[in-house]
Amino acid sequence: MGHPFPIREIARQAGLSEATVDRVLNGRGGVRESTADEVHRAIADLDRQRTQVRLVGRTFMCDIVMQAPERFSSAVRAALEAELPALHPAVVRCRFHFRETGPAGELARTLDRIARRGSQGVILKAPDVPEVTAAVSRLTAAGVPVVTLATDLPASPRVAYVGIDDRAAGATAAYLMGQWLGDRPGNVLTSLSSGFFRNEEEREMGFRGVMRVRHPGRVLVEIAEGQGLDATQYDLVRAALERDPEIRAVYSMGGGNIATLRAFADLGRPCEVFVAHDLDQDNTRLLRERGLSVVLHHDLRQDLREACRHVMRAHGALPSAGPARPSAIQVVTPHNMPPDTPFETATG
Repeated sequence: MGHPFPIREIARQAGLSEATVDRVLNGRGGVRESTADEVHRAIADLDRQRTQVRLVGRTFMCDIVMQAPERFSSAVRAALEAELPALHPAVVRCRFHFRETGPAGELARTLDRIARRGSQGVILKAPDVPEVTAAVSRLTAAGVPVVTLATDLPASPRVAYVGIDDRAAGATAAYLMGQWLGDRPGNVLTSLSSGFFRNEEEREMGFRGVMRVRHPGRVLVEIAEGQGLDATQYDLVRAALERDPEIRAVYSMGGGNIATLRAFADLGRPCEVFVAHDLDQDNTRLLRERGLSVVLHHDLRQDLREACRHVMRAHGALPSAGPARPSAIQVVTPHNMPPDTPFETATG
């Protein structure tokens, strides 16, 4: 029976003597069938546990690079730090590089510094622009695997994308929007934080596709480039509302939802349906207060755990798991919020 384990290790696993194990492995007599079965079971157990053995004592230094509003990057940090103990027996240490906005060249320089300094892996949320794609290629050439998180860079040599199927999420938003608005008149404001994020582009395509087929008469009014930041988002939303008195619903693909609702309130306008993404600090509070109708959410801890595992696989510390599957889309209302929702008492 072929196996990669020392006789001593098999004997320890089976609770038998090395001599007995040796007789079983080499087909010599004098061993009961039940004892031979114990040896074979021990080898099977060791084979299943081989991954754990390979991970003992391994430390993976990863860099988390994100361009996102502070509320989302804080949620990512909290989710990752909560998940790190579950990666035992491996040890994952993280360096964080967060920014809310800025030129793509500056983000590319951050990635280049990581390539020069060295890293076991980069988990990246970044706009899909040529400068970033080129920097990911340089990281890969330097032997640093890159996993994209929440938004993809499909033209880059990243090892995996971790997140939801954003086109399906946009289609889900359109379905919910249509169900809740019904036959009531009104236009829908669609809000992107930036047209350079692949996830928001995919959400918009999914949303528009379903609305076009199921609700062809419903007018969609687009705003973009608010970067998910309240100050810029407020101005964009208020200007759109002043131009179009028929806007009565919102699909927010990015963020800045507090500012969006404030613009409606300041103009004395109702927002009858509001579909948003991610249970971050702002959206958790808005959903509890009924400012949002629904949040399309996914398990961020699971995403971060899987991202770390992709880094480990890239270094041969875990076996290949085949193509990555999208995260499950959770439709969250004020009545079915997950019990471990973060920021439950947040008010800011």
